[in-house]
Amino acid sequence: MPKATKTKRPEANGHSKAIAVNRKAYHDYDILETVEAGLVLTGTEIKSVRAARVNIQHAFAKMERGELWLLNAHIAPYAQGNIYNHEPTRPRKLLLHNKEIGEMAGTASQKGLTLIPLRMYIKGHVAKVLVGLARGRNLHDKRRAIMDKEQEREIGRTVRAASRG
Repeated sequence: MPKATKTKRPEANGHSKAIAVNRKAYHDYDILETVEAGLVLTGTEIKSVRAARVNIQHAFAKMERGELWLLNAHIAPYAQGNIYNHEPTRPRKLLLHNKEIGEMAGTASQKGLTLIPLRMYIKGHVAKVLVGLARGRNLHDKRRAIMDKEQEREIGRTVRAASRG
């Protein structure tokens, strides 16, 4: 008789459950490099994050007093939070090694570069943010990116159609 095996949750295998994705950032910016950062949250905030009540579309990261802070990220108040609830758009500290903070802040201080959160997810039991060093795109760059994506899609369609028939 075969022995039954337990399947692990995706989070236990090192995979992460995406909570929020900043899709607009990939359209408005060229992402030069990324880094994974931990996030300092209160009790009601982590409960709202686990319930996927997060919006990072207008958020950005900023260097202040040698620390990296996530600003404008909206985490909705927890429904059962009562008097212990948090302010939805309060600044939240990002956890990185000092070396990583120095590198990111040094390159972000260049003209036209900014730090943008790309994804928020749960890894294991910890909330993480994928922060990208980004350069803003002009309108013609955005149009070029859309045209390139459409061409790639069309090529994929023709290849699939040719392989079927």
